[in-house]
Amino acid sequence: MIFKDYYKILQLESSKVTTDQIKNAYRDMAKKYHPDVNEGNKNAEERFKDLTEAYRILSNPTSKRKYDRIWNSNVGKKKKANKEQDAKFTDFFNIFFGTQDEQKSSGKSKSSNTPIRGENINTEISASIPEAYYGREKNIILKNLEGESKNFKIKIPEGIRNNEKIRLIGQGKEGKNGGRNGDLYITIKIEDTENFRLRGKDLETNLYISPWEAILNKKVNIQGIDEEITIILPEGIQNGEKIVIKGKGYKDGNGGRGDLIAETKIMVPQTVTKEEEKLYKKLEEISKFNPRQN
Repeated sequence: MIFKDYYKILQLESSKVTTDQIKNAYRDMAKKYHPDVNEGNKNAEERFKDLTEAYRILSNPTSKRKYDRIWNSNVGKKKKANKEQDAKFTDFFNIFFGTQDEQKSSGKSKSSNTPIRGENINTEISASIPEAYYGREKNIILKNLEGESKNFKIKIPEGIRNNEKIRLIGQGKEGKNGGRNGDLYITIKIEDTENFRLRGKDLETNLYISPWEAILNKKVNIQGIDEEITIILPEGIQNGEKIVIKGKGYKDGNGGRGDLIAETKIMVPQTVTKEEEKLYKKLEEISKFNPRQN
């Protein structure tokens, strides 16, 4: 495509749109074609680049007017143009907007001094739930093909999501002939801990309670990720039942939080005193409860 139809790329019906409409169209399309949700999909990657380019030009009123003027004079009138005219127009358009991309490798021969952008590097590191929740700095060491080590200090953003990527610009493979370096993409893998399990934006934890706490509608404390929370147990709660504590889970990326989900684990004492044993025997005598009877 010599002259990209930015309105068509953003699925806008005409050029008579507001900046907010352009912004909303870009946001909707970018969510669908973002590299983070289409890993390894080259078509989605190219589509996302087109979307970003279209948004950059159309969201700026000055560059939008220039684009519309060139489109109307060269394409809108449906003038026929030969390849030489097309090439001249393409060069003019790229110089005018400053959007000419670096040439991509192809089967055709290239000039020996053509700038070539370096390849991106992808790697991943693990972070515990508290590290990801609060954010922290980490050091990572990567080795190149020659076995040389390079140290990187990265800042894990507070509330980063599982499998989200951190981009270090220019830290990928070196470019050639003056081309830009590639980028380093670091995928964050959030690992469960002994106390918490991450499920989307919710946190799961175990709540250990005694048989009498389960029966007597007791007030108990549960440790959340950033505070201790007091709850009242429903009377007769069963082992394995889940209690949902709203807004006490992981960060959702929009200023809110998911839920904390506590799964009850009724614990029976392994040893009892003689007095406790007497009470249990007394309970056995007076209780009509049979857990094996429907």
